[in-house]
Amino acid sequence: MKSVSDITLSSHLKGLAKPQHAPSVSDIGNKFSEALKNSISQVNSAQVSADKAAEQIAAGETKNLHEAMIKLEEADISMRLMVQIRNKALDAYQEVMRMQV
Repeated sequence: MKSVSDITLSSHLKGLAKPQHAPSVSDIGNKFSEALKNSISQVNSAQVSADKAAEQIAAGETKNLHEAMIKLEEADISMRLMVQIRNKALDAYQEVMRMQV
């Protein structure tokens, strides 16, 4: 025989009354800053990798032009994405600063 869960309003209200652990503002800020640092680090490593690939092609050390172009395009796309994220963050900051309290 299956057990039937209580679907009454009082059981749902009791569930809502339990205090839930909410993350602190500093925790959220730390997580955001870590995510931002990680993404900047990834963009930087893509740029460094693309620069090395371009130098190898220019020096004649490798003939694999396709991989070099792929690395260059990945670096370009990641940089453009980072710039767009920065622009959106600045727009959001400016919007918050324009709000009247």
